[in-house]
Amino acid sequence: MAKSGPQRYPGASTTYWYGSKYPGSAMESNVVVWHTTEGTSVPTYDGGSSAPNFTALPDFNAKRLVWYQHFDFDVSSRALVNRSGGVQTNTLNVVQVEIVGTCDPATHTKWQKAGRQHLYTPELPDWAIRDLAAFAKWAHEQHGVPLTSGVTFKAYPSSYGASSVRMSHSQWNNYRGHCGHQHVPENDHGDPGLLPMAAILARAKGTTPGPSKPAPTPPKENDMPTPYQLWAYKGRGEKRDAYAYLRSTEAKVTELTEQVAKLTATVAQLVEQGTDTDPQG
Repeated sequence: MAKSGPQRYPGASTTYWYGSKYPGSAMESNVVVWHTTEGTSVPTYDGGSSAPNFTALPDFNAKRLVWYQHFDFDVSSRALVNRSGGVQTNTLNVVQVEIVGTCDPATHTKWQKAGRQHLYTPELPDWAIRDLAAFAKWAHEQHGVPLTSGVTFKAYPSSYGASSVRMSHSQWNNYRGHCGHQHVPENDHGDPGLLPMAAILARAKGTTPGPSKPAPTPPKENDMPTPYQLWAYKGRGEKRDAYAYLRSTEAKVTELTEQVAKLTATVAQLVEQGTDTDPQG
C-alpha cells in the first residue's frame, strides 16, 4: 500500500532512527495508539526492535515536548504485541507514540519523593497537552486521522490486562481515531492510563483555548499611589515621591538661574572694560 502525505513530523529528530534496520510495512495510518515509556528518558527500545513511530520527551525548562521519530508515519512500528492466529496490531494502519513518563500512581509517588522530574499522564501540564494536541492536529490535517476517541481511557493499574476497555478483535479491526495501548487486543499493558484524551483532542480541534491569563491582583489600599507619588520603574515595585522630585528640580533650576545671572553680569563687565580700553574709541 502506497504511503501518502508527509512522512516526517516537522521538527522531529531522527537521532534514533530504526526505519533502515526494520523497514516495516507501508500503510495508510488512521489510528494513533498512545503509550507511556514508564521512564524519564528516551528508551533504547532494544535497538529498535520494540520501538514506536515517535517518542515525545519532555523538556521541563523550555516547557515543551521534544519529538523523536523512529519510523515513517505510514510505516508499521513495533511497540505492540502481535500474537499468531488473531488480529494484526502493529501493521493494522496504526501510528504509535510513546510519551516519556509514567501512568502508574505508585511510580509517580516514588519519583516525586526522589525529586525526579517527570510527566504523570493523569496530571499533564498544559504545555504537554498543547504539544500532544499539535501532533494530533497534524496527523488529522496531513493523514486524515480522525480527531475522535471512541474508547474510555482507564486509570492504571485497573487498565492492565483483560480490562473492560480492551477491544475485541472486531472492534479493533473497525476502529479509527485515538486510543491507548490499554485498548489494543492481544496486549495486556495498561498504559497510558488516565491520559486526558478529551482535552488533547479539544485543543487539536481548537474548541478550547489555552489557559487564560490570571486577572491582575488589585493593589491593596495602602499600596495605592497618592497624588504625590509617581509609580516609576513599572514591574519592579519602586515608587518615587513626585512632590519631592519636583522640589528638587525647582532647586536645581534656581541654582542654574543664579549661575546664568552671574555669568551674564561677568560678560557685561568684560564687554564694558573692553569698550573703555578701545584705542579707537
